[in-house]
Order: sequence, then C-alpha cells, then structure tokens
Amino acid sequence: MNLTREIPLVPENAALLFVDVQNFSANRQGAEFKDLPEAEFVEKYGWFFETLNARVIPNMQRIQTAARKAGVEVMYTTIESLTRDGRDRSLDYKITGFNVPKGSWDGKVIDQIAPGEDEIVLPKSSSSVFVSTHIDYVLRNLGVRQLVISGLITDQCVESAIRDACDLGYLVTQVTDACLTYSQARHDNSISTIKGYCRQITAEALVAELGED
Repeated sequence: MNLTREIPLVPENAALLFVDVQNFSANRQGAEFKDLPEAEFVEKYGWFFETLNARVIPNMQRIQTAARKAGVEVMYTTIESLTRDGRDRSLDYKITGFNVPKGSWDGKVIDQIAPGEDEIVLPKSSSSVFVSTHIDYVLRNLGVRQLVISGLITDQCVESAIRDACDLGYLVTQVTDACLTYSQARHDNSISTIKGYCRQITAEALVAELGED
C-alpha cells in the first residue's frame, strides 16, 4: 500500500481551521500591541502587519470563500480563557504573561474573516488547539479526515496544531502563504521544519483544487 500526504481534498471529509486570527494578535488595537509607542510598534511588528494586511489576510479570505463554496467545514480557534481572570490558562500562558478574558473583544476572530453564524469557534488556553479544546472529538463527529490549517503564529500555535493533528491521524494540509510569524526568516524556517508532517500548498493552489479559481 502506497501511503502519501499528497492527496487532494475531498470536501465532505475536510475542514479548514483558522488558528488565532483574532483581534488580540492580528489587530493594531489588540492587547498585545495597543500600549506600544508607534515607533516601537513599527520596529517590532511593522513587517508583520504590513505582510498580514497586504498578503496573508487576503489569502485567508480567498481560501475561506473557496472552502465555503465547496462545502468544506470552516472552523476557528482563538486564544481565549474560560474565565475572566485567566486562572484556567496553561502554565506556559501564565508565564508568558498574557490573558485574553472570556467574552472579550480580543478573543474575537478579526472582522475580515468573521465566522458565519453556524461555523464553529473553539476558544483555547494553550498553544495547541488539540490540548485545550475538544476539537478532535468535534472533527471526528463531523467525519473530518483532512484538516487544512491557516493562521498565526507559524512557528508557534500553527506548528503545534499541525504536529498534534498529524499524530492523531489526520491528513494535514498547511496553506503556507496563509500563515505568518514575526519575520520572514522565522516563517521560512518553520515551513521547512514542519514539512515532514503535512502537505504544503499555496492559497492559489488550494483555491484551484477546490474548483473555485
């Protein structure tokens, strides 16, 4: 039997997951950035936001539209505590020092790829969506075998989702130009490092594969 990851999507068996594309981490007014002086913000995050707005979010919009039209389940996970004070967060998140309170604006998916009214959004309180949510249970109930992943940050929560999904038996596709981290070098290194766990394609290729180009 010739096993391979290079298998085109079967829409009824597939889901598209957006990882942490939320106000907290993808909006200039999000809690991670809003208190930074403009000069410091530009120095640390200027490239990230320029690339995010010019290329990555448009690619996310394209694959979201194509997935919906093709009947692929579209899902989202966001960093958001189950409590207002974040006492349920992972130890790592507590050490890192940030908390996205339950029900807060920071925990919402950005407007540009806002979830549809019947699309699933899972709040998570650790790096991996598979550790701090019941997404595996949900995906299996939906009959999903192929998981497409897009989101932030490439070398952190996106990588965590890919590795765990792979280990749990999903065929994973990463949309390489619909993910982003804080520098091109970090992004490129992550893409190279994780390629052994997933199929990697561009947004354009995914849209064409779904027949929506």
